[in-house]
Amino acid sequence: MTMTITTSTSIYGTPHVPPLLNSCFVPAPIFFSISSLSLSPTPPRPPPSSQFLCFSATPSDMDTTVAQTLYPLHRCKTLHLVRHAQGIHNVEGEKNHDAYLSYDLFDAHLTPLGWKQVHNLRKHVQASGLSKRIDLVITSPLLRTMQTAVGVFGGEAYTDGIEATPLMAANAGNSDHSAISSLNCPPFVAVELCREHLGVHPCDKRRNIKEYRPLFPAIDFSLIENDDDVLWTPDVREKNEEVAARGLKFLSWLWTRKEKEIAVVTHSGFLYHMLSSFGNDCHPTVKSEICTHFANCELRSVVIVDRSLMGSDSSTTNYPGKIPHGLDLPSDVAGKLQENNANK
Repeated sequence: MTMTITTSTSIYGTPHVPPLLNSCFVPAPIFFSISSLSLSPTPPRPPPSSQFLCFSATPSDMDTTVAQTLYPLHRCKTLHLVRHAQGIHNVEGEKNHDAYLSYDLFDAHLTPLGWKQVHNLRKHVQASGLSKRIDLVITSPLLRTMQTAVGVFGGEAYTDGIEATPLMAANAGNSDHSAISSLNCPPFVAVELCREHLGVHPCDKRRNIKEYRPLFPAIDFSLIENDDDVLWTPDVREKNEEVAARGLKFLSWLWTRKEKEIAVVTHSGFLYHMLSSFGNDCHPTVKSEICTHFANCELRSVVIVDRSLMGSDSSTTNYPGKIPHGLDLPSDVAGKLQENNANK
């Protein structure tokens, strides 16, 4: 699989994975030129610890010719990456890092300030028209991410008489928040691959799925294999490089989805280590736009490009032309052909 990713940033308020080559993040709407990459064991200038490789023009070469390229639209997906809003663990951890070890923060929920951040991002998403374009919302299956996801991308407050399953029940996760409707919303799917660092910190341990279902009735949990949390361990914290590898696996999985514009609501550590695999061969400013830590409830939009024919979707906008059939040689080609015939 090969991918190119471009980013635009809207600031409001990481098992073994097969190498994914020819990949990068750069800021939209500019596409930095991606040089061809040999699949030899020693590609030029690889990033030190990543299986994703970014190859683009060096800063001294970045003129308008080198720094732009084109890709077929049907080989692209747009991802809207969101870090959850402020959780109770963010507040306590800021005061004392040892608080992250406390079981009082188990599956941390949003703070009242966090809900205000959610409502502000929701206003931005609606005002920008983004809410009408998203085909799918993917969320990490923890309280704070699911609360953020449904609050930002869900429907209005749920009231009796609406013939739609609520996305969130009233007061879910000690939220003191009214129920949220699924009416006129994209599907919501919970995915384990985009969870935060696994292990040690109870705030990153999820509840049993059977506990979540009545709290978030319209979220699809069918992709989660185990009811209990078999991934989190109390004494071993997932390594940064393991989180990064999981992030690349997550991006690979996205290509199995038919949706073209997808929102992903996840965590700071997961986003940081996944995105740090990109931009190593880009301008330093581009690298910093990609790989800096997300603020609470920050949204960044990126375009991911399949350059390896991994995606199988055909274009819905391309048109074959020549219907009905007829002569159609361009004038310069016809002139060259005539000249070649005359010289025979």
